Amino acid sequence: MTKAVPKTLDLQQIFTWLVADGVIDRTNAKTFYNQTQAILKNAGMPMHPLTAVAQAKLQSTQPPHRQLTLDWLTEWMAAKVKLPFYRIDPLKVDFTKVADVMSATYAARFNILPIELTPTEIVIASTEPFIGEWESEIAKITRRNIKLVIANPLDIAQYTAQFFTLAKSIKGAHKLNGQDLALRNNFEQLVELGNSNKQVDANDQHIINIVDWLWQYAFEQRASDIHLEPKRDFSTIRFRIDGILHQVYQVPATVMIAMTARIKLLGRMDVIEKRRPQDGRIKTRTAAGQEIELRLSTLPTAFGEKLVMRIFDPEVIVKTLPELGFPPDDAVRWDALTTRPHGIVLVTGPTGSGKTTTLYTTLKALATSEVNVCTVEDPIEMVEGSFNQMQVQHGIDLSFADGVRALMRQDPDIIMIGEIRDLETAEMAIQAALTGHLVLSTLHTNDAPSAVMRLLELGVPYYLLEATLIGIMAQRLVRTLCQACKAPDGSLADEIWESLMEGREIAKPAKIYRPVGCPECRQTGFRGRVGLYELLTVTQSFSKMIKQETDIHALKQQSIQDGMKPLRVAGALKIAEGVTTAEEVLKVTSALT
Repeated sequence: MTKAVPKTLDLQQIFTWLVADGVIDRTNAKTFYNQTQAILKNAGMPMHPLTAVAQAKLQSTQPPHRQLTLDWLTEWMAAKVKLPFYRIDPLKVDFTKVADVMSATYAARFNILPIELTPTEIVIASTEPFIGEWESEIAKITRRNIKLVIANPLDIAQYTAQFFTLAKSIKGAHKLNGQDLALRNNFEQLVELGNSNKQVDANDQHIINIVDWLWQYAFEQRASDIHLEPKRDFSTIRFRIDGILHQVYQVPATVMIAMTARIKLLGRMDVIEKRRPQDGRIKTRTAAGQEIELRLSTLPTAFGEKLVMRIFDPEVIVKTLPELGFPPDDAVRWDALTTRPHGIVLVTGPTGSGKTTTLYTTLKALATSEVNVCTVEDPIEMVEGSFNQMQVQHGIDLSFADGVRALMRQDPDIIMIGEIRDLETAEMAIQAALTGHLVLSTLHTNDAPSAVMRLLELGVPYYLLEATLIGIMAQRLVRTLCQACKAPDGSLADEIWESLMEGREIAKPAKIYRPVGCPECRQTGFRGRVGLYELLTVTQSFSKMIKQETDIHALKQQSIQDGMKPLRVAGALKIAEGVTTAEEVLKVTSALT
């Protein structure tokens, strides 16, 4: 007589399957079973048996003898019960919709979580494949077909608590605000009163919950920017992760207004003023206690204020140059440039290419107790205690040039200028360099040699550039392949390698890698970014070529002869190292063709 399959998945059934599939050895099964059962008993709270098996850290008897992780066990179990395995990506779940399908209590009772809703179907993740009594009830209430999938038990537990709590907060905030736009100012007043600890309506807590969640979630997802974008009916929240924008959620327009008001208030911005752009900053902490700084910027749009929060991780500026992606030889050359007593060093590239990170990292290394490091920025990107930082104030006619002029009277050794935008700022930078100071700044040009042409176009006399300019570096950021899942991908096509080499004789790599996708990288195949650097050291030969009618092509050829690796060549070397792909390099260097 065949043994009946238990209604609730239990430890005995899991071990029976593991032994049957040869995942664990039959002789050790009893010991492993007792070990796992002890973990279940001592958990102190309900624990899924798969989670207990994962915590036992058992090794598979089958090559390559991997540890039985919870993800592996869940996917294996899904195959055993002939159901699809589903990795929950919270960025792709509209929690405000799925929370309408059932209550949090109902979801917790059956260990299920709605994760996708279409006009005809609901995808529901479960950890209990044999409990299906809820299916007919949900199908009848929603009038949709049920698609059952198996997901990681810990993910289901985490997101059940998170999604339903947030959905409740958003609904509560939306109900509090109502559909009448006249109530918006009243709600902003409630947020302001709540911040000053006065007695107010308890529903104010809804917005506090949503904003706190938004920040912590952005930190967890490694976002560099958070966009709150107002639309006509439902407003959008988007995260920029590894340089790519991802839509996270949609929230009612009235809720977005309240969220924006609270964030503005915390950033010491004018909550009432919505007709002009504003800037602010907030310091907060991650769940692990790490300090994070957010720079805020608002912009009036057709449907209300758009708010962008740029996230600055203080850990970034304590990285070494190799950790930022500098090749060892370029790191040595960069250190030699930035330790000179005087001269101008420029970093160029488009917005978001990592120029500020490079400068802060460099200044952090230079800012010893023996030197006075001063900066003038617009705005101050990140507050750093080892620098003396000043912010440009256009409202009181404090420009970059005025700032440098003031810093010159502060006995500086090193001056960092946020950006050279005009002739006056360029002239002050040159004056500082001529009087014995090291000046670091940024420009917006496509490559390093073009920075010379840009300064000449601004009106800087060529002989002053020849006397003060000591180095220029152009840079870009490329996404790096996820080390957990990247896979070999044959070899590059000859024409692609030739386009990257730009005439240089460098052997094509025998093997390159492609993105695959795994839980570590959220199925994108990429995790993190690394810099590509084009470092031009101004040699005597290069300096002699800086004339009023200088030819940019001649400058490029001379800089290459002096040892500069063009950005595409730097990218090709990263491809050969298995760090990134040809597509990524070509995408960020397309403007150089």
